[in-house]
Amino acid sequence: MNSIFKDLKCPDCGERYAANIIQTVCVNQSCLSSLFATYDKVSKTSNELLDEDNYSMWRYSAFLPVLNPKNIISMGEGFTPIIPLKNLKYKDNENNVFWKDESGNPTGSFKARGISAALSKAKELGITEVSIPTAGNAGGALAAYSARGNMQAHVFMPKDTPKVFKDECRLYGAKLTEIDGNISDCGKIAQALSIANNWFQISTLKEPYRLEGKKTMGYEIAEQFDWELPDVILYPTGGGTGLIGIWKAFNEMEEMGWLDSRRPRMVAVQSNSCNGITTAFLTNQEDSAAIDNGFTIANGLRVPKPYASKIILNVLRSSAGTAISINDVKIEAALKEIAKKEGMLIAPEGAALWEAYKQLVDSNWIMQNEKVLLLNTGTGYKYLENLKV
Repeated sequence: MNSIFKDLKCPDCGERYAANIIQTVCVNQSCLSSLFATYDKVSKTSNELLDEDNYSMWRYSAFLPVLNPKNIISMGEGFTPIIPLKNLKYKDNENNVFWKDESGNPTGSFKARGISAALSKAKELGITEVSIPTAGNAGGALAAYSARGNMQAHVFMPKDTPKVFKDECRLYGAKLTEIDGNISDCGKIAQALSIANNWFQISTLKEPYRLEGKKTMGYEIAEQFDWELPDVILYPTGGGTGLIGIWKAFNEMEEMGWLDSRRPRMVAVQSNSCNGITTAFLTNQEDSAAIDNGFTIANGLRVPKPYASKIILNVLRSSAGTAISINDVKIEAALKEIAKKEGMLIAPEGAALWEAYKQLVDSNWIMQNEKVLLLNTGTGYKYLENLKV
């Protein structure tokens, strides 16, 4: 299906940018926002615009930014299952609770979606060498997709990241630099070296196209629930690309008439280690402060200050949602409970959602009979050295 991609737009100041040249963020110094891809307005049905023979995220290629299909770098990412809870119960509630399980993606996480879209567009724009600061999964995905697309990846990762994340980057041929610090420290060094060496930075929400890959989760959620969205979506929030992307997808589908105006209440779930979004939301702040209390077993949640923190907070408030943070002891307990009851060894970032769900039920924020979706971002196998088994 041909893409109807048009241009890029700043969601803050409204400035538009051409899509046929390399872009990063809004150049307005009072803004510097992430840029959003925009698409031509159409009134076609889902049957007319979806590639129904394609069971990957490229099923939605009409709403992805790659104009020439020959530039797509894909390994079958996306169209992951939605699985109802079978044995895991809490307070005998009558909620319909589901997992959107991203662990089956290439390299074991939802990062494959964003990296597939970003690298495909980078290839279309003539880019051959890329860099990324990462807490783990995004680095592995960039390394793998760069190998697939015959590109060179430079990955910057905290030293205390589990060894398996480092090993996979090296096995895929990426040049890995370990940093004594957090992902923000990695970002500073990656930026300096990228500028010096002319590498294109595939940093979270500092380029426009990872967001487009992540938003396909929103299209899948709508389609897999037969175009009736759940009441609540819980999302593990580090950089927050997926949370923003899912909301963007819902907006696009509403504009086409595929969805009505009813939306899920979005919940950002963070680690107590880095809970700036939660703190800002609960204290009614427009933006979040940088908070880093050190190591967490949910490595992907150790993001002191997301670049698009204002947009994340806006999504939460627009959806009448909330934010909540969970400590490592409860994250690990939830991970083990899910494994023993459901037979799913999920990422600690995803396990945090089960504890968050229970706390939101306790406070009556989630009500009886509501349909709830928990988004597991990846496999737990990569995190075994973080756990006490």
